[in-house]
Amino acid sequence: MHRRRRTALAVTAATLLAAPLLSACGSEAHPGAAAVVGGDRIEMSTIQAQVADVRGAQEESGQSGKLVKESGQLTRAKLHSTVFARVLDRASEDAGVSVSRKEIQQARSATAAQAGGDEGMRTAMLEQFWLAPDQIEQDLRTRIQLQKLALALGADVQSPEGQQTVTKALTDASKALDIDINPRYGAWDDQKVQLSTYASPWIKQVTRSPQQGPETGA
Repeated sequence: MHRRRRTALAVTAATLLAAPLLSACGSEAHPGAAAVVGGDRIEMSTIQAQVADVRGAQEESGQSGKLVKESGQLTRAKLHSTVFARVLDRASEDAGVSVSRKEIQQARSATAAQAGGDEGMRTAMLEQFWLAPDQIEQDLRTRIQLQKLALALGADVQSPEGQQTVTKALTDASKALDIDINPRYGAWDDQKVQLSTYASPWIKQVTRSPQQGPETGA
């Protein structure tokens, strides 16, 4: 009798001790994922590869130390832009908006011309937007897509009201995608349409044309 009771108590104690460990393991619903968007995983390896591309380009720059120091939030920036692109795709699909390869190439040519050539554009994009050369066209696509979304919504993005209209469309798309961010990177804010731990520049993106070239300043 007493032996069985001691055994039962031991099992109960072991269960209680193990509970926090089991909870901790289960708190990461998607191990290996930086985020899950609309049921699709964004792997940590994908974000790490983007970061590595930028770091590689920075190391080849004559001011690599300065660039690395200024891009301390690079991982979060890349995760934000990757998730934001999925949200924008959803909002654009809902509004019947698409971007053609020709539009991206035209924007690239115009941006390069503004920057004094393709090399000048790559340098400016790396320094100001933390973009490796192979990431530039995706960034241009995002800018064009945002502007076309605003046009489809009849929103004047130069006005607060117009920006609110675009934000609402993105917020609706964000909520529909049920975004789950790995806790180590923060959380996704549906209302601001950005990663909670990273100040997104997307409002600036929608209020300027790709043909204007990179902004001056950090």
